[in-house]
Amino acid sequence: MSKERFEVLKEADITNNCPECFNQDMNITFQQKHKYGKLYDRTTNEVTHKIKCNKCESIIYPVNWTDDIERTFNYYQKMVTPKKASIRFTSLFYILIISLIVLIGVGGYLWQSGIIQF
Repeated sequence: MSKERFEVLKEADITNNCPECFNQDMNITFQQKHKYGKLYDRTTNEVTHKIKCNKCESIIYPVNWTDDIERTFNYYQKMVTPKKASIRFTSLFYILIISLIVLIGVGGYLWQSGIIQF
């Protein structure tokens, strides 16, 4: 089972008014999804965002955004450059592949020399 983790790409303080408490202390965070398994580490294209008020601790969903928040979001969204989607294999994967190749080679050698017959 692979583990999923969101790694922060960009985090910034914004000074727009919160729709809940009308305070001007909010935070915007962009995160990219990464999957970690025993055989591979994978970076996906999925980028999420979250706008949170630091005073009332509420998450501001897109339904409640004002025009100012939307403009600020679009500005910061253009600044975010996600990492390329890629897959990286772990050392366990390479050990399994090499041991499988060696096992097939030894089996082929023993079959050719007549020690093992099918």
